[in-house]
Amino acid sequence: MWLIKPPGVYRAQEDTDLLIASLGRERLREGDEVLDLGTGTGAVALAAAGTGARVTAIDVSRRALATAWLNGAVNGRHIHVLQGDLLEPVRGRRFDLIASNPPYVPAAASAPPSHGLARAWDAGPDGRALVDRICRTGPAFLAPGGVLLLVHSSLCGVEESCRALHLAGLRTEVVARRRLPFGPVMSARADWFEEQGLVAPGVRHEELAVIRGVRPE
Repeated sequence: MWLIKPPGVYRAQEDTDLLIASLGRERLREGDEVLDLGTGTGAVALAAAGTGARVTAIDVSRRALATAWLNGAVNGRHIHVLQGDLLEPVRGRRFDLIASNPPYVPAAASAPPSHGLARAWDAGPDGRALVDRICRTGPAFLAPGGVLLLVHSSLCGVEESCRALHLAGLRTEVVARRRLPFGPVMSARADWFEEQGLVAPGVRHEELAVIRGVRPE
């Protein structure tokens, strides 16, 4: 799969790869309804479309949506793109699978940015500004037996997300983990992470995790 990666759009990285690998272990059937929440370049959406699923991709960035649609066209995979705030554009719909790689990097600002590339990763002081919203509202958009796959960093509380999804009615487990050294964004904030107690002194790595939540049938 070849992806166009223009400036200003979040490029698929290790977290995206981990999410796609977890998606590949799901038994998607032709015609299943899949939602890629926060699609970026569309990498996850295109992987799902390759199974024959009907894929909807949402992003707040119009540039990202144009990129995802174009990447779908280039790769011969149709995806339906919608612009909006998280799940608002699909209110009232139910999906067999929802996959999300949301912004999750802790940042000093009290709220996520409203524009610029940093809104693809900045997520408030604890990194959970969007993760909490997905955990709280996402399960209601799953069909019976539907699956939610959510990837984020250990810095913003993997167990906390599992508990939140469980409280929202899902059976949860961590299905993938990967330890990585800090990239440029995280490295630039390492001292601040220490000050906030998000990492121990001297730690310069994170663990990515994919959480799988299943809605009972």
